[in-house]
Amino acid sequence: MKIRKISKRSLPNAASEPWVDATRRVYCEGEYAFVPVKEGYPFDGEIPDRRPYSGPGYQRMGDTLLLHGDAPTADELAALIAWEKPSCVIHAATHEGVMRTPKASVLFGQPHDVTFREAGITYTLDPSKVMFSQGNRGEKLRLRSLVKPGERIADMFAGIGYFTLSAALAGGNVHAVEINPVSFAYLEKNIEANDLAGRVTPELGDCRERLFGIYDRILMGHFEAPDFLKTALDHAEPGTVLHVHGVGDRKNDITETLEGAGFTYIISEHKVKKYAGRLWHSVWDVNLI
Repeated sequence: MKIRKISKRSLPNAASEPWVDATRRVYCEGEYAFVPVKEGYPFDGEIPDRRPYSGPGYQRMGDTLLLHGDAPTADELAALIAWEKPSCVIHAATHEGVMRTPKASVLFGQPHDVTFREAGITYTLDPSKVMFSQGNRGEKLRLRSLVKPGERIADMFAGIGYFTLSAALAGGNVHAVEINPVSFAYLEKNIEANDLAGRVTPELGDCRERLFGIYDRILMGHFEAPDFLKTALDHAEPGTVLHVHGVGDRKNDITETLEGAGFTYIISEHKVKKYAGRLWHSVWDVNLI
């Protein structure tokens, strides 16, 4: 690949130059940027084309990379670091318990707070301490399209604000309950960062003890949510909508609980993302009538 070597400070001004080959990626090292040059224009030198990355999938959060599933080999890790040049790489094999604490190993660098934006929302967290799934992006956007301004909403598993912030941004008034004190601290920070303090009431504690009154919509963004459905129904009435998350086929469990509580309902399933093997992370929308 033919390149021109310029300072990284000059990179924004060079973007519109006619000699720049915008079909190729700029390579940066230290204070310099190596900018691809179109055929027929003068160049400073040549460097080998970067080989496309073909290793394990990952999430990028700020300057940190998060991997799930099997841990990468040493060669795969080296290739990933060379490709993305992160400051930290974390492997989170799973999340444990009701607090969804990552079982994390640091593969490179030092874990730290990262701040990034997703779908118009700013999040801050330390990926080695609390979970964050970018695979839920579509579900957050779907929720935002469903919430009506002024709805009274309970988020039983608020975490750092995964669904709380989307619901509040859509105009809902959210009672956000989180049992994990580390996640709760980030929840408070993210509410403030997104100027949503007037729409979210955060509360640290067990959702089975903290809900009160009746809600228009109840968010249950936890894989074990069907086991908490009886608690949610104590705070629901005809007209309430519940979003019950789970892994695998939990529809029968949900319908048995609804019928046992004497509710009439309409239920629909939405697949969020592939979880493992043939299992899907799904959400069941339950409209009480």
